[in-house]
Amino acid sequence: MALIELNNICKNYQMDKVIVKAVNNASFKIEKGEFAAISGPSGSGKSTLLNMIGLVDLPTSGSLLLNGIDIYKESKLSIDTKLNISLDNKLTELRRENLGFIFQTFNLIPVLNVKENIELPLTLGQTIATKTMSKKELSEWVDFLIETVGLVSWKDHKPSELSGGQRQRVAIARALVTKAPIILADEPTANLDSKNGDQILALMKKINKELETTFIFSTHDSKIVEMSDHVIKISDGTILSA
Repeated sequence: MALIELNNICKNYQMDKVIVKAVNNASFKIEKGEFAAISGPSGSGKSTLLNMIGLVDLPTSGSLLLNGIDIYKESKLSIDTKLNISLDNKLTELRRENLGFIFQTFNLIPVLNVKENIELPLTLGQTIATKTMSKKELSEWVDFLIETVGLVSWKDHKPSELSGGQRQRVAIARALVTKAPIILADEPTANLDSKNGDQILALMKKINKELETTFIFSTHDSKIVEMSDHVIKISDGTILSA
C-alpha cells in the first residue's frame, strides 16, 4: 500500500468568468521513504499540487489517500456536528500528525532563538512526538536535531544572526521535530546560493536515509531532480510522467 495516492485530482480556480485548471486529473503514488520531486516550470501547478498533498488546499475533485485512508471522505464523515468540529480542524489534526513543512522563505519567528523555533511545533498541539515521548525524551530529541543540522554552537542565536543556509537548517529541524513521517518542501533551495543549496540537499538526503523520512519537493532545481529517486513531471497542470 502506497503512503500517498492521488486519483484524478483536479484543482480549478475561478478568475472572473474564466475557469483556470491549475491541476488536471493528477494521479500518482508515493511510497514510504521516497525522496520525491514534483518538477516543472513556474506556473505549472507543482506548488498547488504540493499544497493539496499537504492538506492546506482542497481539490475540486478526485481523491487523496494517506496510508490507504481517503482523507477528504473520512474527514467529512468524522465531523461531529454536536461538538462543532469543522473539516478545517480535522485537517489541521491530520497535518499535525503526518506532515512537516519546509518553506523557501524559512518562516522562522524573529524573537525566538534556534532552539525555541525548532521546539515551537511541539507547543501547538498533539503530535506523534508529544504523544509518544516524555518531556526528557522530547528535550533530548530537540538536542539531537540541533546536532544533526549542525547548529549546536548557534542554538541560542536569533534568526537575524544566522546565514540563509543556517536558517534553512533550522526550518528542516523544525519540520522534523514532530516526528511526522512526511516532509513537504516548497522550493527549499530557491533563496540559497549554490554552496548552501548543495549542503542543504545533502543534509535532507542524509535524514531521508537515516530516519526513513519521506521527502516530497516542489521544485524546478535540476540538482533536486537528479538526487530524487522518484520524479513527477508536471506542465500546465497536467502530469507528464510519474
